[in-house]
Amino acid sequence: MAEHTPVLLEETMNALRPERGGVFVDATLGLGGHTLEMIARAEEAKQPIRIIGIDQDPYALEFAEERLGEKIEYLQGNFAELFQLRKKKIITAADGILMDIGVSSYQIDTPERGFSFMKNGPLDMRMDPDGTVSAATIVNTWPEHRIIEMLLSYGEERLAKKIAHAIVERRKKQRFTETADLAAVIIEQYHPTARHKKPHPATRSFQALRIAVNRELDSLVEGMDQALELLSTGGVLAIITFHSLEDRIVKQRFRAASDSGEYELLSKKPVVASRTEEVANPRSRSAKLRAIRHLPKP
Repeated sequence: MAEHTPVLLEETMNALRPERGGVFVDATLGLGGHTLEMIARAEEAKQPIRIIGIDQDPYALEFAEERLGEKIEYLQGNFAELFQLRKKKIITAADGILMDIGVSSYQIDTPERGFSFMKNGPLDMRMDPDGTVSAATIVNTWPEHRIIEMLLSYGEERLAKKIAHAIVERRKKQRFTETADLAAVIIEQYHPTARHKKPHPATRSFQALRIAVNRELDSLVEGMDQALELLSTGGVLAIITFHSLEDRIVKQRFRAASDSGEYELLSKKPVVASRTEEVANPRSRSAKLRAIRHLPKP
């Protein structure tokens, strides 16, 4: 597996302040990079810390457990199910909650998961392998108007109509089963002069498919609302996003929470990676961090 480098690590720790100790939830555990740093900072400050790591991908949980061992608790699930922590009496409140939204680097780098148009694999994209809807389900069965809507809403793809029509026409002859096959059809819809420009012509369509398969935006809204309610007094919710659709949702929800007088924005603008981090970790270029704190009752 390629080395995992968590994005905005220092900035995220500055927001969450795990050196305070307490109960923390990494709602998108992944390979555990952020959690590992939380543990280190709490140990250095000699403060007891309890961390619950959640991920809907069982393979991610396995990798994280190999790395972190018994230092944290593990749960398979979606961050839209945070209330289950309270329902199952795992925690009553959290001093810090982290949500790192989007696909992880190891998922992209694993062709068998079907997330990448750069590495051929089965057309899947399910973060939870037991999910009922895959990318193949969508491109092979959804009506053309729904594919257009998906590409526009989740990918902001300007060639949505042309791409959707090409997908429907192609599947009449042969079903889509592989990522490279779908990517090739998408690329053909672009003018020859635009086919080799960055970002890759399939980027927005694959993003839209991934979001649709995993209900990412719906889950983000549900997860945020639950996370805000789970915060203890002084507790912090930190969310890292990687594209404008997600960041817009977080910005609007955080603003509404701040306007209620119960929460305080830790920064008015999103925190972005430094130039040094961008060079060292290109994935950080699109990352944006927003954080909010639960205020004491007056």
